[in-house]
Amino acid sequence: MISLVTNIDSLIAQQNLNVNSSFQSNTIQQLTSGYRINTSADDAAGLAVANGYRDQIAELNQGVLNANQGVSQLQILDGGLSNISQILDRMKTLATESASGTFTGDRTTLNNEYSNLITEITRQAANIGLNSGGTFNSNLSVYIGGGNISNQAGSSAVSIDLSGSTNAVDASTLGLTGTDVLGGTVGGVGFSGNAIRLDNPATSFLAGGTQTYTFNYVDSSGNNQSRSVVVSGGSSGVDGTGVISQLNSGLGGTGITASINATDGTVQFSGAGAFAADVAAKTAGSSTVTAAASLVNTSQYNATSGVWADFTAGTGTAASETFTVTNGQGTQKQITLDATHGDTLADAVTYINQQLQAGGITDVSALASTNGTKMSFQSGGNFSIVESNYTAATGNGTGNLFGAAGPVTVTAATSGGTAGTDAQAAITAINGAVSALGLVQGVVGAGENKLNYAINLAQSQITSFSSAQSQIRDANVAAEAANLTKAQTLVQASIAAMAQANAEPQAVLSLLKG
Repeated sequence: MISLVTNIDSLIAQQNLNVNSSFQSNTIQQLTSGYRINTSADDAAGLAVANGYRDQIAELNQGVLNANQGVSQLQILDGGLSNISQILDRMKTLATESASGTFTGDRTTLNNEYSNLITEITRQAANIGLNSGGTFNSNLSVYIGGGNISNQAGSSAVSIDLSGSTNAVDASTLGLTGTDVLGGTVGGVGFSGNAIRLDNPATSFLAGGTQTYTFNYVDSSGNNQSRSVVVSGGSSGVDGTGVISQLNSGLGGTGITASINATDGTVQFSGAGAFAADVAAKTAGSSTVTAAASLVNTSQYNATSGVWADFTAGTGTAASETFTVTNGQGTQKQITLDATHGDTLADAVTYINQQLQAGGITDVSALASTNGTKMSFQSGGNFSIVESNYTAATGNGTGNLFGAAGPVTVTAATSGGTAGTDAQAAITAINGAVSALGLVQGVVGAGENKLNYAINLAQSQITSFSSAQSQIRDANVAAEAANLTKAQTLVQASIAAMAQANAEPQAVLSLLKG
């Protein structure tokens, strides 16, 4: 039917022209942007998947940067550890030179350099952040990404555990503090009644077990401190030299040094300040010292109390005790223990030391025995204690320090046992330090390798995710170029056809001429 009002052919041509124009525009957009998906309308599901890949690629790119920074930092630590290793080599040379019985030079000169190197190790350890509690003496976590979404934190980060004392490399943690390369160690104090020799290299101790030594000591600031050292035999046991090495490592910073008595082969301890020690029973293997033994530093002037009893114990009147301490310079301080200042041994020790220092007596210190049953007074110089009053508790109270009025026996300082030489002890300590440093170097080296492997994986994932994203989102240029030619032809054809369709109504005029 020919109609003037409705030109169906023109409408069809317009519709197809719109479709072909849209097809041409979409093809041009893909070719100019390079993407098959330019809006959500193009492929909503595909765009969501591609965006997920793009997000992971961004995460991994930054993760590779993080890992490379981590490798760089570990390389800095590695270089510092290597330098400390060279310092230990020099210290070993000095100690070996001094340990020779034919050495005729000045050991003081050797020791000055040795002491400076100990200080330098601590400085360099702090410089690289691997001193005890330092910046990198921790569990370092490097986030790289690419992990399983359900366990993102656990699978996306690489951990390098440099935490704890086993990964610190300052002189104290390495067990070098207090060592020197001078003459023999004089003044070593052994456990009373101990007869276990450590000087036979064929003897193995603590196989499959441990033994704990506990020390109470006065530090360089005059404060009472406590330190426990656990000696471990491992699965096959450890020899006497190993026992001494572990003790000196654990006693770093206390001023107390362990050695083997040159006469009877037993363990002994020396220090310039006051200290007391006890040892617990071994858990397995051969014991390094008789169990339940205790000692005080008899190389100091010392006095020991009776068995401690709580001044506040009992249902009746509490005990009280007054005594006067006089140091070698004649300074005196009177002290009274009672229910207020004698409820526990620890409180009594604290109160006594506070009173002594308040009275100007800084060279006499009270120490609790580590088994908590007695108290000792120690000083580098002679001193005296006189008890002026003791009031026993009524009821069932048993408060007691000295327990009787009158002077308290003060034992003069003794020279104690002698070890081989300080240089030999230093060699033992350096051997332990080299071993400990090697373990830290192993952790750092393994960390570098872990990060490099992680970088390789991340780069592989970046490539794979990029490929997957490209398959979904990138335009197929060859196909779209062909589509553009097709679209252009269809548009031109649509325009030509629409021109013909628009001319159709003019044919009606021919019918109207007649």
